[in-house]
Amino acid sequence: MTDKEKFIALVDNDQIIKSDAIILLEGDGNHRVHKAMDLMNSNWANCLVFSGGVTNYSYGSYPFEDIKSDFEDRGLNFENLILEEESTNTLEQAKNVIELASRKGWRKIILVATHDHQYRAYLTFLKQISLQNKNIIIINSPSRNLPWFIETGWGTRFERLISEFDKIEEYQKKGHLCSYNDAIEYQKWKEAKILNNDN
Repeated sequence: MTDKEKFIALVDNDQIIKSDAIILLEGDGNHRVHKAMDLMNSNWANCLVFSGGVTNYSYGSYPFEDIKSDFEDRGLNFENLILEEESTNTLEQAKNVIELASRKGWRKIILVATHDHQYRAYLTFLKQISLQNKNIIIINSPSRNLPWFIETGWGTRFERLISEFDKIEEYQKKGHLCSYNDAIEYQKWKEAKILNNDN
């Protein structure tokens, strides 16, 4: 297996643990809300961060106010919500959220994107952990409630999956993302910390 294939298997099979916050990355309309609220309502964390400040309906980027009712319908206590609306792309989300986690003293966060975007988002967040010298555990919990081949209004998940891996290659060359091997080594470190309750 290649490092890329191993990385995909690790992300797809990450195990949820009790964490300090759930990080919901803006995108894919309101489809990621369902997953984030399932996690909140199952008490995997007591804080929800909505990260992203872009309004671009043709790309699936809905501002928080447009989908606020979806959170209300699923019982969110807005006292447990943090809005991070300065970010305009995944790199900025990673920088801002890791800085936020550091200020809050969070040691574990659950990252929620849509399945096709999760890989690039995770590699981007890991790079920021490395650059900011933070020992934060990131758990992957991608939303899987969208079909692969049905048009969503901003492309099919299958088309976007191909595009995401092209972007990974492009942004790795720019130094914005960790390598697949770095992510594998991080997973080893993460599991050792969790196993030893050293987090």
